[in-house]
Amino acid sequence: MMPAVPTLELERELWADASLVIGMDEVGRGALAGPVSVGALALGADCGPTPEHLRDSKTMTVLRRTATAPLVRSWGVSAVGHATNEEIDRLGIQVALGLAGRRALVGLHEAGIDVPRAAILLDGTHDWLAPALRAPVRTILRAKADRDCASVSGAALVAKVERDGRMVEADGVHPGYGWHSNKGYGSAAHLSAIAELGPSALHRRTWLH
Repeated sequence: MMPAVPTLELERELWADASLVIGMDEVGRGALAGPVSVGALALGADCGPTPEHLRDSKTMTVLRRTATAPLVRSWGVSAVGHATNEEIDRLGIQVALGLAGRRALVGLHEAGIDVPRAAILLDGTHDWLAPALRAPVRTILRAKADRDCASVSGAALVAKVERDGRMVEADGVHPGYGWHSNKGYGSAAHLSAIAELGPSALHRRTWLH
């Protein structure tokens, strides 16, 4: 079965009364090591057609993600925020998600995006973003938005490419865990390496018990 093609159908509804739509999604929530990362992609009604190969990033090959990410970045204004493994251990994953999301929105603000006037479209059914913000925002929750909504698919893609790149770099600093392939997730080889080597400075200690 071919992966679903995301559209701008919901974004067009939101543009009716919002000058911008910001799609947001997280990557790395379930990993054992590394940050949790949140991508944000701001699109206006004049953004033009969706990049041809944009899909749910989980269904794309590494080569396709790498080739498509620059097209997404030039399509809208994007930013990625991160919360470290230490923050995840200290604050919990939900608060860390909010921190990463707030940092992504700060990145958009620094790029000239009027964030308070935007409608923010989140993947899922739980609003992890609003509690982390000091000002009220309009958040719209949509299950499977990373699959169906192009702004969210794009946000997830740029976040995944950036986080994956960080984990590949970290593999050279903390070798032996296979992060170049598993990106910090709990593969069998990764779990075996933790048992043999112990946790590294980038592991989420509270997730290893």
